[in-house]
Amino acid sequence: MKEKKEIISTVSESKKKLVKELTMKMQRNRTVLLASCKGLPGKQFHEIKKKLRGAADLKVAKKSTISKAIEATEKGTLQQLKSNLQADYVLLFSDMEPFELSSMLIDFQSSRRAKTGDIAPYDIEVEPGPTELVAGPAISELGAVGLKVKVVEGKLEIIKGATVVKKGETIKANVASVLGKLNVSPMKVGFLPIAAFDGKEDKVYTDLMIDKPGTLESLREMVRKSFGFAIALKYPTKNTIKYFIAKAFAEEKAIGKLYVNDQPIKEDV
Repeated sequence: MKEKKEIISTVSESKKKLVKELTMKMQRNRTVLLASCKGLPGKQFHEIKKKLRGAADLKVAKKSTISKAIEATEKGTLQQLKSNLQADYVLLFSDMEPFELSSMLIDFQSSRRAKTGDIAPYDIEVEPGPTELVAGPAISELGAVGLKVKVVEGKLEIIKGATVVKKGETIKANVASVLGKLNVSPMKVGFLPIAAFDGKEDKVYTDLMIDKPGTLESLREMVRKSFGFAIALKYPTKNTIKYFIAKAFAEEKAIGKLYVNDQPIKEDV
């Protein structure tokens, strides 16, 4: 009978030191943000790291090391970050608010063309309009992804756009080919924010991607609607009072036209 050998798992001192360092940073900083750096070239990685100096501290570690560091903090809510851990992730530590840091990372991203097998980061839509594609095989290629086209002076014009791939779906070869020919670059290269722990609020956020132009336009639309609503309610504010004064002045002039020498004008019967 063979004797069972006892397997002793050893953890290197360097790994222990890294776990301790990450744990301390998690405890001392307001924000702990997980970001994906998958497919990011080394040159761009270091460029972004340089831009983050003074705003956030960046650390690269294996999934198991990050998980051990999270456990060592003994912070209950922070443990939720472990469910978001994958390969090719980096940790960012900062005293900035999570969404502010995420917004900074998004600003540092650059665009690239889609490749076969990429995962769509959002619904990729192709809008109607002229193209530089000449009539020929491209007609059937565009039609195969749901686009309706017509020939105008020898070139193709998209007369009806379509969503060629939905968020989270794998981009197929024919779709990648069409997007490339239309010069559409939907993929982002950089640090992609995945999840963040806010120590001040004791919350974990997973929806960190902010559509800045869309959000700003929504805010403008809400302001426009609120102005009309305040006027309908006759609610005086710094912005509506000018409208009420102008309206009162116009009404005073209209009433004044109905009087001559302080006597009302009598209409002929």
